[in-house]
Amino acid sequence: MMVTVRILLTFTGGSGHFLPAVPVARAALAQGHEVLFSCQQAMLESVTAAGFQALDSDGRTITSPDFRGPLLPADRAHEANVIRAVFADRIARERAARLITIATNWAPDVIVRDEVDFGAAVAAERLGLPHVCVIVLAAGGLITPELVAEPLNALRSEHGLPADPHLAMLHRYLTLAPVPPSYRTSDDPLPATARHIQPAVLDKRSSANAPSPSTLRTLDWLEARPGRPAIYVTLGTIFHQESGDLFPRILAGLTGLDANIVVTVGREIDPTELGPQPEIVHIERFIPQDALLPHCDAVISHAGSGSVIGALAFGVPLVLLPMGADQPLNADRCDALGVAKVLDPITADTADVSAAVTSVLDNPAFRRAAGQLRDEAAAQPTADAAAAWVANLAADPDTQPA
Repeated sequence: MMVTVRILLTFTGGSGHFLPAVPVARAALAQGHEVLFSCQQAMLESVTAAGFQALDSDGRTITSPDFRGPLLPADRAHEANVIRAVFADRIARERAARLITIATNWAPDVIVRDEVDFGAAVAAERLGLPHVCVIVLAAGGLITPELVAEPLNALRSEHGLPADPHLAMLHRYLTLAPVPPSYRTSDDPLPATARHIQPAVLDKRSSANAPSPSTLRTLDWLEARPGRPAIYVTLGTIFHQESGDLFPRILAGLTGLDANIVVTVGREIDPTELGPQPEIVHIERFIPQDALLPHCDAVISHAGSGSVIGALAFGVPLVLLPMGADQPLNADRCDALGVAKVLDPITADTADVSAAVTSVLDNPAFRRAAGQLRDEAAAQPTADAAAAWVANLAADPDTQPA
């Protein structure tokens, strides 16, 4: 007889922290378990629109729809400090207290958190609950004991927990890595508790959903323009608001190609802001990756983990313009794996963009390398297996999946 398990899923940040766990949550519901998400207030609508129950757990506020920031050079030292001072300190402290209250009231059997939701790990340890980490920084290299042990141990102490100098807490039970195994940098290997699963874009339950109007418009447009390579341009769901003139420069570099250019500018940007475009360009605010990527020959992106792993899951090579967060690390890894051309978003001009895209399209080595990662991704266990592992962990915290 199957035992119903109560699973509390938590994440901090935006869609890039939410979407990797969605297939596991859907699989858990299909297996008869109870699922509740807890996130910042600004993401509640996205979570409930995906069909889940959700509660506000405070934390960082996503940028407002009218926010526009300048395009700044990538600063790796700054991004490391954000992990330490913001995610491992301020946000972790805010969320730990709130999640303890939520978990006490809802009484989950297990907590599943995104890897930078450190407060959820502390809350789980305080309550004696097993907890699962979902990797959202695909290449790794950004979370180290030297960087986050001090603020996290201070937070543990505030909650009556012993010191954890090697951060065993972060991967104590089970870590789910929805990335191709060879993608992770060898400089930051995954822990022994890690199990690879298929990336979220390969989830069959997601692709079975009815296509959105933007998806139908785009696929109809592509179908009406056969025989041309399809190039997808995206700057993600956060950094598109601080990309300066990058969208116009990218588009100017593509206008001379005989191609189909699909651009998503994000829900916060009106497509008309980019002005009139030639017939080879089709712009939408948002299109689900799993619906569009099977039709693409190249992706131009900011090198966010979701965009990169989504493209590689379908064997699509990339042109990357990393702006911040873990994007420079993803760009480094994609360059090393031979699946992408990397450009500086500050200095890249229209000729650079055109040359990089042409190289990725014309040189079959990029597609072969991306195809190897596609095959790796497809060979991993599905979200159904991952949901079963989570349920088994709830029943017996000492168990580990085979």
